[in-house]
Amino acid sequence: MPVYEYVCKDCQTRFDKLTRGADGQHVTCESCASGNVRRLMSTFATVGGFDDTFVAGENMGGGGCCGGSCGCGH
Repeated sequence: MPVYEYVCKDCQTRFDKLTRGADGQHVTCESCASGNVRRLMSTFATVGGFDDTFVAGENMGGGGCCGGSCGCGH
């Protein structure tokens, strides 16, 4: 079963829930018990391989991280 992230439209609480695909319509807020919740689009990171043109320390582009935590220099 996948874990989905939800936000309550009433109290704005964000929470994760382990649900089956069909059960996602019956999720209630963990904070206020409202059934007025929306499933959020999740983001995730992927790790790719390097080819022989990679030079350590050079900016590889991509622009996908931009969070500063990966050490790529963005």
